[in-house]
Formats: sequence, C-alpha cells, structure tokens
Amino acid sequence: MVVKDIIDILHGEVICEGDLEQEIKTACGSDMMSDVLAFVKDQSVLLTGLVNPQVVRTAEMMDMACIVFVRGKIPDDSIISLAQTRGITLIKTRYRMFTACGLLYTNGLSGGTAV
Repeated sequence: MVVKDIIDILHGEVICEGDLEQEIKTACGSDMMSDVLAFVKDQSVLLTGLVNPQVVRTAEMMDMACIVFVRGKIPDDSIISLAQTRGITLIKTRYRMFTACGLLYTNGLSGGTAV
C-alpha cells in the first residue's frame, strides 16, 4: 500500500503533500503520543484526533511518512508548515478513528507493536 491508497480508502483530503508513492506497511491509531513513542515500532502512518505540533514531532521521531487526522480535524498553519519542512503527508478524513483503522486493516494494512 502507498500513501495514495490510504487517501482513497479513507476518502481523505490531502492537507500537506509529501511523497504519495511512499510504501506504507503498518499503521498506528492513538491520541496519546507518549504511547506511540513507548509502544509502537516500525510504523509508517499515524491516525489521530490530536491536532498539535507534537503529533508531527512524534511522527518525525518514529520515521512516519503520513499522519491522518480523523473526525474531520484540521491542523492549523503552524502544524502544516512543520509537516511540510519534514516531508510528512497530512490527510484528514471524516471517519472516526475506529472506522478509519478498520478500513485500513481490512484493505491489508497491519498494525505493528513492540511487545
């Protein structure tokens, strides 16, 4: 799966475009960035309802290619600018997190956790 596939599956809208052809192998859905940092490994896309700069910083630290904001959340210009400088794609979807994660899972995207 590539970023463009995620956009299609989630009927997403691109807010900030990075590499739309980048391969995505796993996903993580969380509003707690501390959990993402502590328990998630080798992730490529982050789904969250949290809209603050820490989301982009966390994604960068975890080498994530893409952030999906669920429930139609829209980040402000400072978050968009930060993502642009980091080359991270930002997408918004109207789906709730549970549904968005389920759609990606049923289309072949797995979750990866450090256990």
